[in-house]
Amino acid sequence: MDHLHLAANWADVRHRVAEACRAIGRDPAEVTILPVSKTFGIETVRAAVSLGMRRFGENKVQEIRDKAGALEASGIDWVMIGHLQTNKARDVARLASEVQSLDRLELAEALHHRLSVEGRAIDVLVQVKTSPEESKYGLSPAELPAFLDRLRDYDSLRVQGLMTMATHTEDQDEVRACFRLLRELREAEIDRGHVLPRLSMGMSGDFPLAIAEGSTEVRIGTAIFGRRSYGNSP
Repeated sequence: MDHLHLAANWADVRHRVAEACRAIGRDPAEVTILPVSKTFGIETVRAAVSLGMRRFGENKVQEIRDKAGALEASGIDWVMIGHLQTNKARDVARLASEVQSLDRLELAEALHHRLSVEGRAIDVLVQVKTSPEESKYGLSPAELPAFLDRLRDYDSLRVQGLMTMATHTEDQDEVRACFRLLRELREAEIDRGHVLPRLSMGMSGDFPLAIAEGSTEVRIGTAIFGRRSYGNSP
C-alpha cells in the first residue's frame, strides 16, 4: 500500500472510531486504536510510523523479532495480541511492551521468570473466551477471578485489563453479547478490588459494537493496512 492510501485509511479509521463514540455519548479520547501490523512488511510499518503510529499489534513472536530488529530506531512499542506459546516467553520478555493474550498460569510464570532475568516489567491484559467458537483462545469466565488473584504474585506483570475476540457471525446481537460479557466481568472484578482500566475488544469488522459496549481499545488491521497477504511477512 502506498503512503497516500495508508494515510487516508488511518484518517478514516480515526474518524469512524470517533463517530462510533459520539453515537453513544462517549468521548472519543476514551478509545485507543491499536494498529495491527501482522503480515505487513517493514516498509509498511515504517510508513505507519511516519503517520504518527507508535504501538503495533502482532500475532506472532517471529514477526516481532524480525521487525523489531529492522525498526529498532523507530521507538515502536510492540504488543503481542496472538496466542503465545510458553517457549516464546524469552523473546516477548525482551522485545514486547505488552501482552494482550495472557490466558494461563503457566504462561504467566514463564513471562515473569524471563522478565525478571531482563529486569523489566510489562503491561498485560487477560484474554477471556467469551465466544462459543472452539478456535478462540482465552480463560473461561469462571476461571477469571482466581486467575486475577494469582497474578498479584507476579510483580513483573502489570495487569491493566481484559481482552476478548467476539464470535465470527453476522448476528450483531451475538457479537455484542460477547463484548457485554467482558464488560460485566471487568465490573465484577473491579468490585472485588482489582484495578482494570482497559477493555481491548473490537476489530475492523465489529469495533462500533465493541465501543457501544465499553471498549477502551480497538485492534484494527485490515481497515488501516488493507487486505492481508499471508505469504509476504514481515
